[in-house]
Amino acid sequence: MKIVHLIAGAGPMYCGSCMHGNTLAASLRKAGAEVILAPVYTPLRTDEENISIDRLAMGGINVYLDESLPLWRWMPPLVRRQLDRPSLVSWAARFGSSTRPQQLGRLAVAMFHGENGPLKSEVQRLIDWLQAEIQPDIVHLSNVMLAGLARPLSQRLGVPVIATLSGEDSFLEKLPPPFYAQARSELRTRAVDLSGLVALCGYYADFMSEYLAVPREKIDVIRPGLNLEGYGGESGPWAVGRGQNEGNGLNFVGWAEPRRVPPNNRPKTIGFLSRVCADKGLHLLIESLHAMRETGNLPPYRLRVAGYLDRPDRAYLDELQKRLAAWGMADRYEYVGELDRPGKIAFLQSLDVLCLPSLIRESKGLPVLEAWACGVPAVLPDQGAFTEMIADTSGGLLYDPQHPEALSEALGRMLRDDAFAWECGRLAQRAVHSRYTSQRESHEMLALYERLSHK
Repeated sequence: MKIVHLIAGAGPMYCGSCMHGNTLAASLRKAGAEVILAPVYTPLRTDEENISIDRLAMGGINVYLDESLPLWRWMPPLVRRQLDRPSLVSWAARFGSSTRPQQLGRLAVAMFHGENGPLKSEVQRLIDWLQAEIQPDIVHLSNVMLAGLARPLSQRLGVPVIATLSGEDSFLEKLPPPFYAQARSELRTRAVDLSGLVALCGYYADFMSEYLAVPREKIDVIRPGLNLEGYGGESGPWAVGRGQNEGNGLNFVGWAEPRRVPPNNRPKTIGFLSRVCADKGLHLLIESLHAMRETGNLPPYRLRVAGYLDRPDRAYLDELQKRLAAWGMADRYEYVGELDRPGKIAFLQSLDVLCLPSLIRESKGLPVLEAWACGVPAVLPDQGAFTEMIADTSGGLLYDPQHPEALSEALGRMLRDDAFAWECGRLAQRAVHSRYTSQRESHEMLALYERLSHK
């Protein structure tokens, strides 16, 4: 089976959807599928081996110019190809790209218009290339913001087109008028053109069924999987021993008797790994630590923060750092920036607990799975994918996001109760290494491709 994955690049940012798509495509290849991973807009940035082709399916410069300058749509193909060079687009993305919905409303609506809108020249070039050179059996879109491609692709190529659901509502709900209403209407129209949809958790499947006005049975839930190379099973403060076993014919990693890591008197390390912005709730974590400190309920600790910081969000982080300084907590805090894969694993292995107090209802929760792969327990809001993840793994504590004091209570218990924290980390690590692997995800995805291809 020949599979084309079209993944929307996010410029210079490590993007969860990009990294998940790259991991999935690599695992599909290992399973024997022929996979072409083609970036849309910008080249992909991943923290694993990047298996995408050195060609943009739809170059971001041409897409932008087509939407903003009508005369550009008549530009000769030779000129367009020059502007699609990945190196040029990557360079331009460092200075002018944005993933912020407040700036991308018009472009989002144009993409939903697909073959009938201002981007029709780029859509046609994409289809001509796939038809002449690739001839895929199925096309997989990285998110439904690309759903405007589904109808022309399926009509011209005669193959199923599916899309992963990847937190699109958090983007769409921030579009300014009149683009919000236009995008919602167009998306509901275009979602019907998809042969299938994939959600990474049951919550998001249920939510997006209503949001997109598509039947729930059209959405398959396939939980995300990690490439666990480098994570090991005997690292991190709450690590456990590891053995080999086979399950369901997929060579999953099983577990031997746990190896208890005795607690010591060092300060406990609290970690935050996500994009550094208000939506992800770092300020809630800092405010909670301050409240615990004021009441004398905060044991010795360190706070380590990692993740992408966009230029417009620097003022947000600066304000938080000023608060920490004013509260006399600056010496307990460290922002380590954006991390590559070895740096990320080392960061996670340094933690005693991960806390992601996100304000949005997460659809994936990949940083939590990565922490669990290192045996690190988590404290999370009781909403979105997190509710299901904790229920499935017992890998930490949920708190009521409507009550700020609930975060302090949950975090305090995790910091003070070593035996409980170790057990949460042990169970979570076992779950990830057995049920949240890229091998398992690719196995389930191939079964879905086969089913849709034979309808």
